[in-house]
Amino acid sequence: MLKNIGGTLRDNKKKVAIITLVVLLIVIIGVSYAWLRTIIYGEKDVQIRVGDIDLVLNEESDGIQLVNVIPTYDDEGKNNTPYNFSIQNKSNIALYYTLSLVDDEDALSNCQTTDGGSCELLDPRDIRYELQMNGRTFTGSLSDSSIISYGVIDAEEVIDCELRVWLNINATNEAMGKVYLGQLKVFATQQLDDSNFEQGNDAVNEPEMDSNMIAVKHDGYNWVKTDIESGWYNYDMGIWANAVTVKSDKLSEYQSAAVGTEINMDDIETMWVWIPRYSYTIASENGTTYYGKRGVYLNSTPTAALPGEIDIKFVDKDTKDTGTAKYLATEKPKNWYTPDAFTYDGNELSGIWVGKFETSSSNSSASGGGGNVTNLDAMIKPNVTSWRNINVSNIHTVATKVSASGNRYGFSESMNSHAMKNSEWAVVSYLSQSRYGKLGNENFTGVNKEVYQNKSDQYITGCSYGSPSNGNTDYGCQYTYDNNIRTEEGMTGKGVGASTTGTIYGVYDMSGGAWEYVMGNYNDIAASSGFSEPLTLESKYYDKYTSNNVALACNGSECLSHGLSETAGWYNDYRNMVSEEYPWLLRGGGYYYTANAGVFAFGGTLVIGGPYVNYSFRLVMSVTSP
Repeated sequence: MLKNIGGTLRDNKKKVAIITLVVLLIVIIGVSYAWLRTIIYGEKDVQIRVGDIDLVLNEESDGIQLVNVIPTYDDEGKNNTPYNFSIQNKSNIALYYTLSLVDDEDALSNCQTTDGGSCELLDPRDIRYELQMNGRTFTGSLSDSSIISYGVIDAEEVIDCELRVWLNINATNEAMGKVYLGQLKVFATQQLDDSNFEQGNDAVNEPEMDSNMIAVKHDGYNWVKTDIESGWYNYDMGIWANAVTVKSDKLSEYQSAAVGTEINMDDIETMWVWIPRYSYTIASENGTTYYGKRGVYLNSTPTAALPGEIDIKFVDKDTKDTGTAKYLATEKPKNWYTPDAFTYDGNELSGIWVGKFETSSSNSSASGGGGNVTNLDAMIKPNVTSWRNINVSNIHTVATKVSASGNRYGFSESMNSHAMKNSEWAVVSYLSQSRYGKLGNENFTGVNKEVYQNKSDQYITGCSYGSPSNGNTDYGCQYTYDNNIRTEEGMTGKGVGASTTGTIYGVYDMSGGAWEYVMGNYNDIAASSGFSEPLTLESKYYDKYTSNNVALACNGSECLSHGLSETAGWYNDYRNMVSEEYPWLLRGGGYYYTANAGVFAFGGTLVIGGPYVNYSFRLVMSVTSP
């Protein structure tokens, strides 16, 4: 029976009107899966078929029911009575598992209000949770991801768990009368060949922060200051580390503010995503075509139209693998290669900071979002017009000015800002096509694993078409970057599906939006870029290609880690190598060229002007010792 209740919030928060009963019913179900093709290593490789995995969820509580609740602060919600359960592995082998909190469709179909109407589900932003298990704590919003835990459970191991759930303090009147009916789902598989996963999030190099940068997380509604010591990021769950810079007159205020303080978007000037150093290798199912591997995240044979997983292992700054980056899927992942993007001007990097959105300008209402000028300053924000109609020389000037002496953002000399190189674009796209990116996000299946397109004809940053479709262009901005609402179709991820993680923590505008210049050039031909002929730019700022054949483009050899030959045509994305006639490289695909746009799309271009007026660019920050 639904009842009317009311509640009073703290004085510094707006009051929420009467909220009809919000019921949270957690039903435990066990889902046992197994790989039909799993490799066990002894004296030689042996292929076996795996039987049923015996993984059990043991309930110790009757379930969670929140009755007559009001929006609650996190520190209070964490004191709620826990829902206790355990995961038990009765098998004689270790298993990899993910634990998800998903909608209970059966319970929803039987749920009725007092007047006999159908129940409405709460927005996932309204549901906050804390899960404690094996000494680890997972906290977040269901808008982050339905995955709330992950790991390896050893043979015959039992993991005791405590789950607490509460209504987000920012829930508004729209929550009135709505319910959340959920169930836990466990996905388990034998993963004996995956030594990298056991490294877990601990293997990720800690983001290298400058003193002007503020670590942030999203609370489901706003970006808030977060604690860098715990819970800032979790790459296993698609939560990549995010940081912002703010207006100079606001910096000290936010630096001294408490964790959880909202960072007003009007105060933000740049937003960054940390891409930690890793090595990768790409599997082939047949020994000929290398489209990644099938398995946990793809149960069909990988193809160009629907490629599989790129194997990723996070490595420290001293590790530089130099293998072929290729292996047979019937073998253990091997031949690792550390991408060229993690070396800058002879320095080995722990990772790079990448602009979260296409670059905009300090006067986004200017022609082309900024125009071919250098007296404007770069911004990185959502829901604004991207900076276009600018030649490559001016892009370089604007980009390097971000960390130059006396810059407006407060960056120090250890930060090296520059326009994104092609190799740096590639490391983001490879990570997206791994278990740590959108491919590994179980909220998306099949063709929706591909990063959704931005089809805004107004070049609004962070927009999403809500699918990877190559259909007609839409005007305006159909879904904003933070859209992850529930509809009759379920939790759609219409907006966040356009990020490289399928969560709000990824990189946006890499599929559609504007074509983006990346600093990749054919044989130092400057063309109409604004640079003098021949190109004399320092080598640290661009990737030089010596052939229009992608298999020979790096001095007669294949360019490993550059997203050219290795991933050409993945998701059927456009591919056309730079040449003497078209010497500058573009990535992503623009809104007017939606056919075959995507994170793996690339093509050569000659000049700006005409239909090419709308090319944009992206910023990267490489951190080196001063």
